[in-house]
Amino acid sequence: MDDPIRLVVGLGNPGARYAKTRHNAGQRAVERLAERLGAGRPRARFGGVVSEARGAGGPVTLLVPTTFMNDSGSSVGPAMGMLKLAPSQVLVLHDEVDLPFGEVRGKLGGGSAGHNGVRSVAAGLGSSDFGRVRLGVGSPDETFRGTGADWVLARHAEPDEEVDALIERGADMARVALVDGLESAIDRFHAREPGSRAARRRRVSDADGDSRDGESPR
Repeated sequence: MDDPIRLVVGLGNPGARYAKTRHNAGQRAVERLAERLGAGRPRARFGGVVSEARGAGGPVTLLVPTTFMNDSGSSVGPAMGMLKLAPSQVLVLHDEVDLPFGEVRGKLGGGSAGHNGVRSVAAGLGSSDFGRVRLGVGSPDETFRGTGADWVLARHAEPDEEVDALIERGADMARVALVDGLESAIDRFHAREPGSRAARRRRVSDADGDSRDGESPR
């Protein structure tokens, strides 16, 4: 059984300017989780906004740092220390450009994959052995004119209902991790949906048929 998660963190940048950008997907998911858990009134603490909830496994602190993303560790580190937790009892929700839009994946430990917020959290905790829920925001295609930073600091191009579904899925995975542990959440959320493999084979077959007919697959 995993160590019980006692601190859930949603990464993002502060202020209305960034609220609906790709980089704030983790923050939005934790705010959604707080609503679902019936968390108490938010208050300023640890360089962020904190609320308390009662999870299935005991008390849970929900933290949204009000630092900028690159300095998230200066909020998360003191919170972990004051709560007397191990890094493995911390779960961080964040955006992930290396995942297609809409996918949600869990991870325990490992590197930052170039995510400055995750890198800062690892520095603040003195360890990379914390859990993550990674919310896929996709990566820019060849038509995007800008840097990687421009991409994550822009609003989602997808319809609002699809973005909301991504946020809900991130909150769902975090809630399962609180109840059953991160490993169980990973097993559940990484499993292929029934019929997905067959559907993929059909799409590939259809694309091959189009190519043979002299048309470009879409």
